[in-house]
Amino acid sequence: MKKLMMATAAAALTAGTAFAGGHAKEVKLGVLLGFTGPIESLAPAMGAGAELAMEEVTKSGKLLDAATVVSVRADTGCIDNGLSTANGEKLVADGVNGIVGGDCSGVTGAILQNVAIPNGMVMISPSATSPGLSSMEDNDLFFRTSPSDAREGQVMAEVLKERGINSIALTYTNNDYGKGLADAIKSSFEEVGGEVTIVTAHEDGKGDYSAEVAALASAGGDILVVAGYLDQGGLGIIQASLDSGAYDTFGLPGGMIGDSLPKNIGSDLDGSFGQIAGSDSEGAAIYAELAKAAGFDGTSAYSPESYDAAALFMLAMQAANSKDPADYGSKILEVANAPGEKINPGELGKALEILANGGDIDYEGATGVELIGPGESAGSYREIEVKDGANATVKFR
Repeated sequence: MKKLMMATAAAALTAGTAFAGGHAKEVKLGVLLGFTGPIESLAPAMGAGAELAMEEVTKSGKLLDAATVVSVRADTGCIDNGLSTANGEKLVADGVNGIVGGDCSGVTGAILQNVAIPNGMVMISPSATSPGLSSMEDNDLFFRTSPSDAREGQVMAEVLKERGINSIALTYTNNDYGKGLADAIKSSFEEVGGEVTIVTAHEDGKGDYSAEVAALASAGGDILVVAGYLDQGGLGIIQASLDSGAYDTFGLPGGMIGDSLPKNIGSDLDGSFGQIAGSDSEGAAIYAELAKAAGFDGTSAYSPESYDAAALFMLAMQAANSKDPADYGSKILEVANAPGEKINPGELGKALEILANGGDIDYEGATGVELIGPGESAGSYREIEVKDGANATVKFR
């Protein structure tokens, strides 16, 4: 079934696109995301975003020698290191030229160490946000279009204080992502004078979270901040809190933001709030319209970042005149940042032409891309509040 799905996706991308110059080259990009597991509701729009960029480039006929770009999907399970590593190795064996992924931070680190580094493979993650990835030795093979959770902790502290929250209980999913984010939230909130009454881990995939919620409730706090995943443990913690009356308002970091959470909880989630990487740039609006025309929600969490990740691969290949990671990896920061002509979604063909003629581009993309330090997003955030059973954007930061 998986092979059939991959073949169908590749066929859909290349159907009806023939060019006079022919397709002398094929570029394969792995799309290694959590199509199952605790963020599976986010993965379809993430995969579709990456593949929208590939389709745009293929149709332009301007990448390398009119190359066709083929998507090869594979699953991480979000929190399954064994599955992620095995599928990463399979992508390399299948001849991919780069990997869009991983998604969740723990598996991303595992793929980087066990697959990317040994094989000299470039990875660009749209959603792995653990601060630990900033300092991990990566041989200049790892980039991300989402900002580090060190920044999100600061943003959440600002949001909490502005909303008059003086104390929080904090629970996190028991992995690299959850621990790193919880540490960032705790330290940042305490720096601005807030009190963290308890910090405790929870496991994903449990059927009953009443014990965890009882411990959180006994510690107190104005609200409960849930640094978890919206389709598994985080959902369970919130539902158990509401059922017991322990908490009725929740702080929602990035892994908790998506349409499925308010849909599953209902109106009881109204008034809860949080933040996720997001931009109010011109490119964000353009991307949302392009995605809508393609039949998916471009405002879904990490979908814009996925488009940008795939785009950066192809632009860097053009700048290097090569699809070999050893050649194009060093070009990613160049095409992502100034100087050069600013490039929005829908302008990838134009960007490829500029690069082919020896010019410079500054890829803005769907998220106002600027890569800093070890190749990660400088980061802007979208503040959300749940209103009438849906996530509503109330501010950008």
